[in-house]
Amino acid sequence: MSSSEPALADLSSAVLARGGELRAGGTDTTARQRSGVASGPFTDLAGAEHLRGCSPLPGGGLRIGALTTLAALAADPQLRDGWPGIALAAGAAATPQIRAAGTLGGNLLQRNRCWYYRNPHVSCLQKGGTDCPARTGDHHFGVVSGDGPCVAPHPSTLAMALLAYDAHAEVHGESPRAVADLYGDGDALHRGDHLLAPERILTAVRLPAPLPGERAAYHRSTSRAYAEWPLVEASVRLAFDGSTVTHAAVAAGGVARVPLRLTEVEASLIGREATPAVLASAASAVLGRCRPLPGTGYKVGLFRDTVLEALERAAGGAGAGETVCAD
Repeated sequence: MSSSEPALADLSSAVLARGGELRAGGTDTTARQRSGVASGPFTDLAGAEHLRGCSPLPGGGLRIGALTTLAALAADPQLRDGWPGIALAAGAAATPQIRAAGTLGGNLLQRNRCWYYRNPHVSCLQKGGTDCPARTGDHHFGVVSGDGPCVAPHPSTLAMALLAYDAHAEVHGESPRAVADLYGDGDALHRGDHLLAPERILTAVRLPAPLPGERAAYHRSTSRAYAEWPLVEASVRLAFDGSTVTHAAVAAGGVARVPLRLTEVEASLIGREATPAVLASAASAVLGRCRPLPGTGYKVGLFRDTVLEALERAAGGAGAGETVCAD
């Protein structure tokens, strides 16, 4: 860290003293400020240049600074070679303009896209209210899995992809934790979209070494081809001994209050050949966790089919893709 860069302890203290929140690339805070649900004050992290970029870790892992942009992640040759699921997910997010400004940390800690939360004139759990108006109102883009009090799906594509890589998050002044521990099981996320206190600074993410010969894929399903948040998305990693799956890591987003690791899908794959029938059966395992709201029943089949598409792409080495659904 250069002498001109702000000390993280000072930035954290500023939030404690002034209130408000930390700001990274500003893509989410600006949108919430414009809609009237965020008023600051904002404490900027942009000057902390030491939080940018990727660096190797002992044992073949990789450390990614929290201020690294999504565009940089998508283009980084280390990621594309060793952890392609992260690069594919980053390259599919939002628009080129957003990817140029949005950061890894900001993506992990952004707020949800529920239109009730984003409306300053509507009370909801996320803003200190007593109930979730989306549950009995318009929840067309809501969850299809989970029973928590808030029905807004978690918005982070990168969190979902990082789950498939067993990644850990570094938080200033604390021990590293699994990325999943930033969110918990979702029941506690009725006053926010992550479990970090406002003054805590996410500094980096650590990726373990890739498996020899592993394949990865990312697939998203949207309602229109106009840079929307996905209705459902999935990230898959597979390793093989010949044609037999020896390792499977599958995660999904857009379906629950938190990003999900789909252990039931993984268990259906390991030790078996990745035939079309096995992949289809594994994808169908997600149906057991689906408890749709009245307006999200359409996501049940979409959830299964999105996971299946990602599995087929990973098994065939096809990489990333997108399904556009009719409005």
